[in-house]
Amino acid sequence: MRKSLVSLALFAALICSSCLPSAPNSGGNGQTITVYGFSIMKEALEKEIYPAFAAKWKREHGVDVNFVSSFAGSETVTNQILQGAPADLAILSIDRDAQRLMQGKATTTDWHAFPNQGIVNRTPFVILVRKGNPKQILDFPDLAKPGVKVIHPDPVSSGGAQWSILSIYGSELKKSEVESGEQDKTRALHTLQAIWKNVIATPGSAREARTNFETGYGDALVTYELEGLMMKQAGAEVDVIVPKATIFSEHPAVIIDRNVTAAERPAVQAFVNFLWSDEAQQAFVKYYFRSVTNDSFNDSNSQLAKIELPFTVEMFGGWDRAYPEVIEQIFRDQVQSK
Repeated sequence: MRKSLVSLALFAALICSSCLPSAPNSGGNGQTITVYGFSIMKEALEKEIYPAFAAKWKREHGVDVNFVSSFAGSETVTNQILQGAPADLAILSIDRDAQRLMQGKATTTDWHAFPNQGIVNRTPFVILVRKGNPKQILDFPDLAKPGVKVIHPDPVSSGGAQWSILSIYGSELKKSEVESGEQDKTRALHTLQAIWKNVIATPGSAREARTNFETGYGDALVTYELEGLMMKQAGAEVDVIVPKATIFSEHPAVIIDRNVTAAERPAVQAFVNFLWSDEAQQAFVKYYFRSVTNDSFNDSNSQLAKIELPFTVEMFGGWDRAYPEVIEQIFRDQVQSK
């Protein structure tokens, strides 16, 4: 089973690589920075952060900086870079993908040495339902009700899907621990199994899953909070359901050293540093991410939910343990395979 999943992921990466954007040649006094990001980073980067950094760099150095972007599921983006895509920088959904880039020698810089251990922003996982919540979904276990049709991104290609699995499974661990003092792993497994039986579609990324849901497909979608808030801002007929306990996903930035020349390094490094500036962190909050540097920025956006029982991947021992112990041994072997 595992070999077939890996083969499918690599095949998808090879297909995608044939249509990837190539970075324009930097000429004269200008430079182009090529960024590969997981799907939900698009709006904040392209509408706010790129223009702000380009103006700053022009003002300080008299040099034009342009950006080229490619967005897809985090696993897909990572596979593309490992296959030779021309990224200068990757912003990924999960730290494990950054680790894969280092193992594949695409990067040699330890992103954990960057501010906040390389994490540029964070966001909790929520449930999106149709306006009025006709299926009366109030928490993750309600997704297992008979007749509920769930949209969930594909864990093979999407880092968001892996966060979602950790959120559902971990939510039951967290709640049971509060209730009884012990984490009930059997309860968590049964909840995840029951929900997965109701999954009717597994798109390749969190953004593709949102698109499926926007077209009227399914009753519920497990996704990043910001996806629901952006849909509501655009007038979509959806409600955002905040689980009692849910995970905060955390997103690392990685320089792709293999592709960055010595001449290009100063601007690339400066842009990476800029991601933790007040200006960039406030831009992330404007697009419904959570700042990792200043909680007052988060307080300024009243639409961001208060989470009763939040947790992070550290509850599982970090990604080094969460991936093999939960994504593989629990989800793949005991949920998906059945």
